[in-house]
Amino acid sequence: MKVLVVGSGAREHAIAHALLKGESVEEVTVAPGNPGIAADGIQTVNISQSNHEALITFIKDNNYDFAFIGPEVPLMNGIVDDFEAHGIPAFGPNKHAAQIEGSKDFAKKLMARHNVPTAAYQTFDALEPARTYVLEHGAPIVIKADGLAAGKGVTVAMDENTALEALEDIFVDHRFGAAGAKVVIEEFLQGQEFSLMSFVSGTDFWVMPISQDHKRAYDGDRGPNTGGMGAYSPVPQISDETVQRAIDEIVRPTVEGLAQEGTPFTGVLYAGLIDTKDGPKVIEFNARFGDPETEVVLPRLTSDFGAAIWNILHHKTPVFTWQKEGVTLGVIIASEGYPGNLVTGTPLPHIPADETQGQHVYYAGVKSAEETHNLITSSGRVALVQVHGKNVTDAQNTVYTILDSINLPHMFYRHDIASKALQ
Repeated sequence: MKVLVVGSGAREHAIAHALLKGESVEEVTVAPGNPGIAADGIQTVNISQSNHEALITFIKDNNYDFAFIGPEVPLMNGIVDDFEAHGIPAFGPNKHAAQIEGSKDFAKKLMARHNVPTAAYQTFDALEPARTYVLEHGAPIVIKADGLAAGKGVTVAMDENTALEALEDIFVDHRFGAAGAKVVIEEFLQGQEFSLMSFVSGTDFWVMPISQDHKRAYDGDRGPNTGGMGAYSPVPQISDETVQRAIDEIVRPTVEGLAQEGTPFTGVLYAGLIDTKDGPKVIEFNARFGDPETEVVLPRLTSDFGAAIWNILHHKTPVFTWQKEGVTLGVIIASEGYPGNLVTGTPLPHIPADETQGQHVYYAGVKSAEETHNLITSSGRVALVQVHGKNVTDAQNTVYTILDSINLPHMFYRHDIASKALQ
C-alpha cells in the first residue's frame, strides 16, 4: 500500500516511521513534512496541510490507498470530510466529531451529558464575569482558552493574580485570537497525569499503552505550559485498575456518546487524564495523536500498523500488539525561549541515535540552511530523541548520555523526563 501522512512535525515523522516498519505499506509520503523527515529516508512533498484541493489531486494522481491526518488544525477545517467527498479513505474524525478538541466547551458539555468524570467548570465569553468567578472561587484554578492554541492555551494558576493575568491575556490582549472568544474555567485537580490514546471506529475502540507527557518548560515542572517537553511509556505508577476504570468510565461512554448523538468518531481519540483520589478524570480530549506521546507509544507497536488502519477504515477488525517489556522514553530539544520569543536559525548537530538499539530521532521544527542544506532550527520544538531501556533509570541514562554528548547552542531540554516514575 501507499499512504500519505498529512502534517509536518515529529508526530508525523513517528507515524510514517511506524507505517514503513509493517509489511503492508511499501511507500509513505509526508505532506509537507520537514527536511529532518526527508533526511531519514522518508518521502516528503511540499504541499501545505491547509491546501485540501492540492492534497486530493496529489493522492489521486499518485494512487495512494489512504491518508493519515496527523495535526488538529486540518481536522477542524474538515479535511476528512473533503477527502471522503472525493472517495479517499482518511484516518481521522470528521469536522463535527473533531469538536471534541476544537472546543473545550463542546467537550465539557458532552462529558456532562454522558456522566464522564471531569473537573467542575464554567464557560465565559466576557472578561468581567470570568474575573468575578475567579475572585469568588479563588486559586489554585485552571484557565483554558476554548479553542485551539497549540497546547499553550492553558494556565494552571496557583494564585489569583496569575489567573486574572491569564484572563487579560485572552480577552484583552487576544493572545489566542479566535480560540479565546470563550474561556473555560475549571477546578484544579491533584494527582498524576497520564495519556490514554485509543484507535476508534464508531463504538469500537482499541486502547494503546499509556504514557505520561511533561508540559512545563523546565525541570521540576516549572515554567510555562508548552506543547510537551518529553514523554515515556508505560507509566508504572498508574495501576492497571486505574487504566481499566478510565477505559470503562471515560473512553467507552465518550465514543458511545459521540455515536449516539450522530457524530461517530473515527481516528485517534486522546484522553488527557489525571489520577485523582476519586479516580481518573478528564483534563482534555484531543482528536488525534498526542505529541510527544506518539513518539514513545508507536515504537512499542509490534504488529503491522498500516494493515490495522486499513482494516479500521474498511470496518474490519484490526490487530494491535505491543511490546510488553522495558520503557520507551523521549526528550524534546527545544529552541531557546520556547514557548515564548524563540531563538531560531541555529545549526542542529548530528544526534548519535542507534536504530539497532531501539533509538530514533524524530524531527519537528527544522529547515534546511540555504547555503549548506544542513538542518537549522525553525520553531519551538526542534526534535525528539527516543530511546528504549530495560526500565526508567536505564532509559534515562541512555537518552541523557546522548543529549549531554552534543553541543546545543540556543537550545535546551529537560533533564528529568520520567522522574515521576521513580518517586
